[in-house]
Amino acid sequence: MAVTLTKEQIEEKVRQVVVNQLDVDPSEVKLDSLFVDDLGADSLDLTELAVGFEDEFDIEIPDADFGNLSTVENVVNYILNL
Repeated sequence: MAVTLTKEQIEEKVRQVVVNQLDVDPSEVKLDSLFVDDLGADSLDLTELAVGFEDEFDIEIPDADFGNLSTVENVVNYILNL
């Protein structure tokens, strides 16, 4: 599926997935927030984030790619470039 959302819409959806999966306050989720270091994600959380992004955007993120997606901004840009 081609993503036809604006960058702002993608950012909002990514933030919402992060808030729901990591159970963090929305105010803590910034573009440059690191999932592990800033938001306290562990390896299981990262897997759940990947699945959450895949479900939300109806995409497949290869494990090799997701390993490079350590911030909200990385995920937003990755989805924009699909």
